[in-house]
Amino acid sequence: MRPSVRKSVFAGIAGLSLAGTVAGCAPSATQTTPAATSGSSTETSAAAPSTASPTSTSSTLASSGSVYQDGTYSADGTYVSPNGTETVGVELTLASGTVTAVNITQHPSNPNTRKFQGEFAGGIAAQIVGKSIDELNVSKVAGSSLTSGGFNKAVEKIKAEAQ
Repeated sequence: MRPSVRKSVFAGIAGLSLAGTVAGCAPSATQTTPAATSGSSTETSAAAPSTASPTSTSSTLASSGSVYQDGTYSADGTYVSPNGTETVGVELTLASGTVTAVNITQHPSNPNTRKFQGEFAGGIAAQIVGKSIDELNVSKVAGSSLTSGGFNKAVEKIKAEAQ
């Protein structure tokens, strides 16, 4: 590096350090800097939750279990597998919007579908019983991922019927 370039780089770094030091001495800069870097300022913490809070509260109220009638509901859901369109039957028992029991009716069109729907039926209760119906969005159960799509469609039908 040439001497004149070194002096320019050094002067630039020194200038930035000095500017940072001077800014750190200003009362408003001291209050703003921690909030911007760590989010620990009470002013920032109070502002962030209040922005998200109304949305959370309104969605909690809108999706509370009280909007669903207690009872047992059934619906079929379809999904596409490599063998074509398949159907799975879903029966849910609800109490205060919470799933208390589930029963899967298999509608296999071939041995593979029978296998995967059977595995799904054997593992679904452990994943959903005790949960709010609004929380249900199953993606994979006991190695069966396609059956979940039909299950989720059936749950949407059940939700509409139970309201």
